Amino acid sequence: MGSWAAATWRLGGCSGRVGLRVAPRRRGSSRPGDGDRAAILSDLLQSSVEAEEPGAAAAARRARPSPQEGTVLLFPGQGSQFVGMGRGLLGYPGVRDMYRLAEKVLGYDLLSLCLEGPREELDRTQHCQPAVFVASLAAVEKLNHQQPKVVESCVAAAGYSVGEFAALVFAGALGFAEALYAVKVRAEAMQKASEAAPSGMLSVIGRREANYKFACLEARKHCESLGIENPVCEISNYLFPDSRVIAGHIQALEFLQENARKYYFTRAKLLPVSGAFHTRLMEPAVEPLAEALKSIEIQKPLLCVYSNVDGKKYMHSKHIQKLLVKQVVSPVMWEQTMHSVYERKQGTEFPYTYEVGPGKQLGAILKKCNLKAWKQYNHVDALEDEEAAET
Repeated sequence: MGSWAAATWRLGGCSGRVGLRVAPRRRGSSRPGDGDRAAILSDLLQSSVEAEEPGAAAAARRARPSPQEGTVLLFPGQGSQFVGMGRGLLGYPGVRDMYRLAEKVLGYDLLSLCLEGPREELDRTQHCQPAVFVASLAAVEKLNHQQPKVVESCVAAAGYSVGEFAALVFAGALGFAEALYAVKVRAEAMQKASEAAPSGMLSVIGRREANYKFACLEARKHCESLGIENPVCEISNYLFPDSRVIAGHIQALEFLQENARKYYFTRAKLLPVSGAFHTRLMEPAVEPLAEALKSIEIQKPLLCVYSNVDGKKYMHSKHIQKLLVKQVVSPVMWEQTMHSVYERKQGTEFPYTYEVGPGKQLGAILKKCNLKAWKQYNHVDALEDEEAAET
């Protein structure tokens, strides 16, 4: 096919100087049901893998530009989805093939769901995570078509929550089909966990004197007074200075809303999500994702990819496997990640940054975290006229 998509989501890497590699093979396993799963993924991968010139990965590493010359790609997470996303990407080479392969992995027509809805179905955790994952990598295809040098010179990537899986596919650590399978398992398990107890997430902006952890402690005590055992209320996302997402039992979040002034919160808004993601209420999702990742071959990324768990670079395959699981029950350290990505000596120019996928949320957060870096920010839209994409 000759496109980024044919050579990347099929081969599990990213284009040009970073990351062409053969899609991962599944390791053998004796766990119940793995035989059928292995056969399905093996068939999918076998039909999509193309040969690679020997030594290309080593050459890719040698040819990478220095950080100040390179670009940064940011991959959005759950909550950025909208009905119609992907329509502006279908004219680019390989994108329809990505959605066809996604339908085989997922067992339903993801493209139709993205284009036509209904919104309440697209917004369900089990659907929106795969939807954002595929749309983001399809947006990279658009970027590569319009500005191939941007993709070729990428030196760093980061993804917000489920966006980390797309970043790792782009960086050559995971193959497209197997990463999507892991996302499917993750999304379904998180959906199930969120239905086990009334819970949610609260977006909070606080004044400088706000003490988020103390507020969470008092909210948990309030829940205990209501008879809730082992209540959960904790910071689940560090977004930018003075902005946090607090997640946990819904009674705790309602308590914080009612007492916002006491805790110096200038805004406390419930998010339209079904559960307390990135807290210990997601523990039931840990084991299914861990099992899925054990069955997938993971390689060291061919460019810097930063983890949500600690804001640091992934170092090797075991590191990736461990932290992707830990991420489900750990707060997203996005503010810290942005500091790591854009840390540089004074006077050094900031790289061009591209948010690839639906929405501009990561750009808005970057503006709050680092105004100078944001001035080099661009967004690759997932919604535009199809005819424009084909010209």
